[in-house]
Amino acid sequence: MDKVLSLSKRRGFVFQSSEVYGGLGSTWDYGPLGVELKRSVKEAWWRSVVSERDDVVGLDAAILMHPRVWEASGHVENFSDPLVECRQCHRRFRQDQLETDACPECGGDFTEPRRFNLMFRTFMGPVEDSSNEVFLRPETAQGIFVNFQNVQTATRKKLPFGIAQIGKAFRNEITPGNFTFRTREFEQMEIEFFVKPGSDDEWLQQWVRARFDWYVNYGIRPGNLRLREHCRR
Repeated sequence: MDKVLSLSKRRGFVFQSSEVYGGLGSTWDYGPLGVELKRSVKEAWWRSVVSERDDVVGLDAAILMHPRVWEASGHVENFSDPLVECRQCHRRFRQDQLETDACPECGGDFTEPRRFNLMFRTFMGPVEDSSNEVFLRPETAQGIFVNFQNVQTATRKKLPFGIAQIGKAFRNEITPGNFTFRTREFEQMEIEFFVKPGSDDEWLQQWVRARFDWYVNYGIRPGNLRLREHCRR
């Protein structure tokens, strides 16, 4: 990974954010070649899922949303990881990622786990109190959900149809790292596709095949891809 990071910097793909001031952990700036690569990927994705389809439209929702959005979605209460702290070296870790009961840095024991909410908090307006508290969105999907009725009314779309968005998301990860693969600030390319009850499995399989083929068509070997079934609510 160190070789990849060094090469990315020399070629102008990715730089450590705020490097001249010592850098800021798990944040990255994309250089001249990096920003062109990102733009090309986003344009190719948008062309595939929006421009070349008549059943998907686009959206660009704001990063800051009403706090009640995140209360209704369960993010305020449930969007958290179990945090433990070493009593000796005071390093913090996600409990579910530890392989032993001892600190991997110094061998010390841990505090009791506590839930750590991953959303970044900030304040809107001149007064910093709970009534003015807002969050940097941890995902782009909620902007799609709260605008569903607006989009459907404006476009007169009927089910099935989808809404796509590309945008920044933020997660206050306990243990970020591994170059750009786990960061606190990142971009998401996301589609929410709405279907009639009973047709969800059929549409899911269509989308899985389409997106899998998209990666293969751009040169990724099928053996380097895997399909993972997520838990259904």
